[in-house]
Amino acid sequence: MEGEGELLDLSHLSEAEQTSILEVLLRDSDLRCLDEGRVRTLQQKEADPVRLRLLSGAWFHEERTKRYRDTKDGVDIVQASIRGRKPRTDLSVSGVFKWQTEDAPPTNNNDPSSQIEDKKEEDDKRSNRSPLTARPRPKPRSPNPQDTDSVSSVVTEADLMPLRPGISISTLSLQSNYTLSGSMMSLFSSGEFGAVEVKGRVLFSLDYDTQREKLQVRVCRCEGLAAAHKNHSDPYAKAYLLPDKSSHSKKKTTVKKKTLNPVFDQTLKYKMSVSEVRGRTLNLSVWHAAPLGRNLFLGEVELELAHWDWTHTDPDWYQLQPRLQCSPESISSRGNIRLSIKFTPAGSEGGGLPPSGELHIWLRQAQGLLSTKGGAIDSFVKSYVLPDAGRLSGQKTRMVKRSISPIYNHSMVYEGFQPADLREACAELTVWHREGIKTYLLGGVRLSPGTGLSYGAAVCWMDSTEEEVTMWTSMILNPNHWIDTTLPIRTNLANRQK
Repeated sequence: MEGEGELLDLSHLSEAEQTSILEVLLRDSDLRCLDEGRVRTLQQKEADPVRLRLLSGAWFHEERTKRYRDTKDGVDIVQASIRGRKPRTDLSVSGVFKWQTEDAPPTNNNDPSSQIEDKKEEDDKRSNRSPLTARPRPKPRSPNPQDTDSVSSVVTEADLMPLRPGISISTLSLQSNYTLSGSMMSLFSSGEFGAVEVKGRVLFSLDYDTQREKLQVRVCRCEGLAAAHKNHSDPYAKAYLLPDKSSHSKKKTTVKKKTLNPVFDQTLKYKMSVSEVRGRTLNLSVWHAAPLGRNLFLGEVELELAHWDWTHTDPDWYQLQPRLQCSPESISSRGNIRLSIKFTPAGSEGGGLPPSGELHIWLRQAQGLLSTKGGAIDSFVKSYVLPDAGRLSGQKTRMVKRSISPIYNHSMVYEGFQPADLREACAELTVWHREGIKTYLLGGVRLSPGTGLSYGAAVCWMDSTEEEVTMWTSMILNPNHWIDTTLPIRTNLANRQK
């Protein structure tokens, strides 16, 4: 803005009116980002410049510029007015559209930024609801693992394995299945980071109550935080149990005003089972609460809980880390899948039954499904026994809605196998995420000998990992026995549809 006379006097506005203005500015920013993405897509696909000018709306912007050449944009006027009313050294209101959006816990129930973010989360939930879909048509046969012996049983509940406390992960390794170069939270975040230098540390402890099945995160205090505004900050801590980034996973402390060494002494509690905890990563971040505008990131700590030593309940210091952006393509796995397989040779049950060899696949549960947006998803599993990739070979489970650890408990049976066929075949299981009318592949597993060959021909889908080969081989060597395991849902499956 060049002239102060063009600024608006906003000093008379109430807190609710300020909230309404901020909400409109945020909505305007989101719409602009969406339109810019649409235009970029058109520029890549449309070769005709005349048609591109028409479809992208460039002609409209040109005409508007000619007609209103000396008129300031309304959004710019409001932003400049707020800057002029309340100057800040940390982040101007124009930064509302530059830095990461965050929601501060209110010091009272009327905090405008918290209300806006909560409303956005509710809108996201409504937009992600999927319509009812037709039930799948597999050939189910309820397996009973008690009928035969189980060679291994990894899927049963195990005691929590100890892990030396005090290890934080900026370069994240979530269980054995997530391997990221950067922060897991950055997968679900938009915008940029770095408005405030990250420094300082946080003191907190973890405790799991086995009787009540509660995880307790006791946030004690922070030291040496970065100053976000006039040599101080208004910090608060927030926790997520990733990959769930929904409101059910979000817990926050209260805001501590004008301090770089806040004492919170608050306990954040999560009600969940041991198996659920093992599939999660704790993300504890510290933020500066801005009364009007976007809250500023002050640092974070991420801890995988797969093998945490729950006998260690004393608080430990953790250095706050910057949030490093990582690409979704860097994820080697998007969760775990628990399953059992069994091969029943022809006539092995007596009386000539079964008439031909049968391959049984029992899909029990997925754990810690990591979607592109985070949070609970609608998922199902497809199966094929390759090299038969036809419709008759394809089966799928029912869809389990709004869960990151869905229980499928679904059996699939494939008939007509001889023992020799198993050394040429591959059981492909893929996990899918449905969003609206579209479905997206998360990843899968391939159970096979992993030789790269099928009936003498080279095939790309015989690319099983060592764990997958071990399970398939155990099934062949132990007919009529359930082979149980938990495998990572890997994202590097070779594309067989070429």
